[in-house]
Order: sequence, then C-alpha cells, then structure tokens
Amino acid sequence: MSSSSVFTKFAAGLAGAALLSAAFSIQARELSISTVLSDAFPWGQAAEKWAELVEERSEGRLTMRVYSNAQLVAGDQTREFSAMRSGLIDAAVGSTINWSPQVPELNLFSLPFLLPDEAAVDAVTGGEAGEAIFAAIESRDVIPLAWGENGFRQLSNSRGAIAAPEDLEGLKIRVVGSPLFQDTFSALGADPTQMSWTDAQPALTTGAVDGQENPLSVFDVARIDQVGQEHLTLWNYMNDPLIFAVNRQVWASLDEADREILREAAVDAGQWEIAMTREQEAERLAAIRERGVEVTELNEAQYRAFVEATESVHQEWVPQIGEALVEAARQAVEAR
Repeated sequence: MSSSSVFTKFAAGLAGAALLSAAFSIQARELSISTVLSDAFPWGQAAEKWAELVEERSEGRLTMRVYSNAQLVAGDQTREFSAMRSGLIDAAVGSTINWSPQVPELNLFSLPFLLPDEAAVDAVTGGEAGEAIFAAIESRDVIPLAWGENGFRQLSNSRGAIAAPEDLEGLKIRVVGSPLFQDTFSALGADPTQMSWTDAQPALTTGAVDGQENPLSVFDVARIDQVGQEHLTLWNYMNDPLIFAVNRQVWASLDEADREILREAAVDAGQWEIAMTREQEAERLAAIRERGVEVTELNEAQYRAFVEATESVHQEWVPQIGEALVEAARQAVEAR
C-alpha cells in the first residue's frame, strides 16, 4: 500500500472520528438542577440520585448538574420556582413550602396538623389531591415529575420544653418565608421571625431568635443543638414533600424517550429518598438524644390542644388553598 493510500485512510479515519464527536456533542445535553440543601442532607442526595440515574439510563446523552444551597437564586430559596418557570433554572428538587408563594395550592401541606403521619402524607400525594397539585404546578409552566420528602417539621428552642400552646408564648421562632407559617405561630402566641436558613443559624447562636422548626434530618446534620437548641418537641405539625420538576420549555425540547428517562429517574430517585429518609428517622432521633437534647413527645391530649389552637389558621387559609383540594386531602387522610 502506498504512503498516499495510508494517509488517505488515516485522514478519513480522523474525519469520521470528528463527525462522531460532533454528533455526540450535538446530542449530549446538560441540565441544571437546583436544590436548597447539599448532599449532606437527604434532599441534596435526592437530586444527586436523579442526576446519576438520568446519566446512566441515557448513556451520557443527558447529564444533570446539581447546584445546591440555592446558589442559582443567590441563596433566596423562595425565588427557585420563579427562576425555573422563567427558564433560568432547567430543573429542581424543590420544597412545597418554598414554591408556595407562586403555587398557592402547595400551602395544603403547611396547614397545621392536617397530616398526622406518613400514611397520611402518602394518601394525599398519591391520590386525587396530589394529582390536583401537580396540575396546578403544570399550569404555571413547570412540569412536575415525582414526589420526594423533606419530612415532618419538628420544633426546637433554647428556653425550655414545649408541651402546650402556652409554652410558646412570646418565643421568637425563626420561620420560612411563608405567611402561613407566620399565622400559625402567631395563633400559638409565639413571635414568628422570617429569615433564610443562611441567616437563621447566626441568629440562633446569638439568641436573636429562640427557636426554629425543621425536619429531624436538618436538625441532625446541621447540628442545630450546637447553636443552643437544647429542647426539641416532636409534634408533626406539618410535612414538607419535595417535588422533582422541569421547566416546560426544556421538557418540550426533549424527545419522548428522554422525557420518559427524566420522569422514571425522578420517580425512582424520589422513592429511594423517601424510603431512606424514613428509615433514618429513629437513628437520627437517637443521635440527637445522645447529644443531650431534651425531647418532648406529645400525648393525645397535648396534641389536640395544638390542633384546637390553630383552627383559626385553617379557617383563614382553606379558601386561599381551595376548598375542594383541602376536602380531597381530608378524605384521603381519613381513608388511609
């Protein structure tokens, strides 16, 4: 074979490789995923799991890069939904609380004491109410794909045990940026103080606020007991499901096969994270007790006192959330 023939074949090979590389580059696509917490927490791990499954099942054609700590919205977690809706964020594993300013129906999960246990949460998310909420999100140009779990939010403080509404009288409690939370703690006689989680930890350290409410996973991983929160009340007053979602235009730009990969991976990542979060609850609580935190568990009468003290919140907020939606949720809880 002449040297010119060898060169021709070599050149053709290079050209073919370049074409294949170009074709792969055209097909390969990276999507951004926003989360509020890092992969030190189950929430962040849910996003990482989603990204891992998508890359694996698409054989690298689709990749998802996780941006934790709300960095795509400069730390303001309440702007995440709007940023995804406008296309600044491709996808998110987000909190129903943080998205509720833009999707009022999501306030359903923040109605105090509506969801007493995990079976109630599953009945709502997996039933008619859950479908209605997904429809409400989709009507706002975001495609919801699956549920995850941040968990029941428990109450901690630096002052003393809280076992009755009157124990909250005058306590400054850090709450997230939702008017419903402010109304709930006001109804209980507390002084709710709205601030981001970034600002909350220094405020707890200095005593500028007395307490906060978060799932056990956040209390444990963030070592909230180290900033003076030595008293913890298990009251399951509300649950914060997570939602895996994608911007509508991003969704429309994908072919049917890639949409299915995104959806199925979200469902599988969500189920994995929910199971993990629930399995770790007892272990986390034990670790928190071992660190010297005083844990108060309510009996039925104590629980009912908190329910009755927050009835006015339901009266004010149910019309804003939607009577039919709340009724569907209540029926699901009763039938669980």
